[in-house]
Amino acid sequence: MGYRIQFQGETIEVEEGQGLRKALLKAGLSPHNGQAELLNCRGFGTCGTCAIEVEGPVEPPEPKNRERLRMSFYPHDPSSGLRLACQCRVKGDLKLTKHGGFWGEKLGC
Repeated sequence: MGYRIQFQGETIEVEEGQGLRKALLKAGLSPHNGQAELLNCRGFGTCGTCAIEVEGPVEPPEPKNRERLRMSFYPHDPSSGLRLACQCRVKGDLKLTKHGGFWGEKLGC
């Protein structure tokens, strides 16, 4: 079954279970800002540059240890609710928001 992802004014269709970061890159969209497109961990969940605001169901529904650990370090804040696109799989229709800055951090949390 396919789902829709809305991101940066685009809507793409993806299969359930597809990795969020890979789905965006395959569609020519990036979960990274600026130089982070070149300077990132390539999906290992260690750099934090693919942090994104997710509205809709992803798997796992809550961050696992690696994601939780990375999101607890500056400039991220665990209370921001952001997720790492590289650590999430599509489970339904999604609306994604990328915040500014190199890390895509959500300021003022």
